[in-house]
Amino acid sequence: MMNLLSFVMTVLRGAGDSRTPFVFMALAVVLDVVLNPLLIRGIGPFPELGIAGSATSTLIGQTVSVIAILIVLYARKNPLRLAGSDFALLRPDPALLRIVVFKGIPMGLQMIVISAAALTVMGIVNSYGSQVAAAYGIAAQLWTYVQMPALAIGAAVSSMAAQNVGAGRWDRIGKVAASGVGFNLVLTGALVALLFLFDRPVLGLFLSGDSMAIDIAAHINKVASWSFILFGITIVLFATVRATGAVMPPLVILIISVLIVRTGFAYSMRSTIGQEALWWSFPAGSITSLVLAAAYYRFGRWRSMHMIEGRPAAGEPPDTGLGVPRQRAHLSPETPNG
Repeated sequence: MMNLLSFVMTVLRGAGDSRTPFVFMALAVVLDVVLNPLLIRGIGPFPELGIAGSATSTLIGQTVSVIAILIVLYARKNPLRLAGSDFALLRPDPALLRIVVFKGIPMGLQMIVISAAALTVMGIVNSYGSQVAAAYGIAAQLWTYVQMPALAIGAAVSSMAAQNVGAGRWDRIGKVAASGVGFNLVLTGALVALLFLFDRPVLGLFLSGDSMAIDIAAHINKVASWSFILFGITIVLFATVRATGAVMPPLVILIISVLIVRTGFAYSMRSTIGQEALWWSFPAGSITSLVLAAAYYRFGRWRSMHMIEGRPAAGEPPDTGLGVPRQRAHLSPETPNG
């Protein structure tokens, strides 16, 4: 259900509708949050499922949301729904399938690279004892929320850039990327600033007030959290170039910056500066990834690449959040007079 919901929302975003996916993702999250304690503890008429209740609440939220979004698409007669002869489109297209595989695998490997680096750093962290491990665990949890705006902006930039690439409007690509960078600086920067100002009260929600881990976690945040602003810019640049099908360079850059530089810095410098090497490895990796991503964005050949060769542009990309492909909307081609 989670994959189906993600697929439907991705298709809608790619067509320019970001509002509908937001509403139904919010529905899934609200149901998950509300049902979590009810199913874990067995409150009221709900069964007491323990830890399995958490998984069950997530499954219910995702299932209700995906059914609801499909009902809405068909009720609105959305041009992206499958109806009548459209079901023939479910037959695999070897050319498109080949593109999905060869472009999708490097994108999937990027997540594996990030996870491998995280596991490596966690292994080093554990060697410094439970207090350091607890502090890093909480700091890393907060970093997840700090990175959320950048990930959302990256998804939006990728959709907008792909629409304009398909329409042949390369003059807009730079503006899309610049807007994404600007929003990332404002939103991620604001979260980092709040974390700097209110780190101890926030950390106190997870750790006892007299815990030494709070001091360690506060120090970790001061050293490393600002670097996620830089990594957010990298995410936006990656999203832009991937819209043309350039998926290998971002993977190579991540391998260099995250696996080689970040983990290499953490390993090689800990004999000199101890556990500080762990925290400073994040800025080192983020700076490296930003420099390499900016260099590829400026000098790379991604502008000459195409996701699907030999297919013409589909027309003007939508300027609003509710645009749909002209052909599927059964509109006649545009004339010089509109």
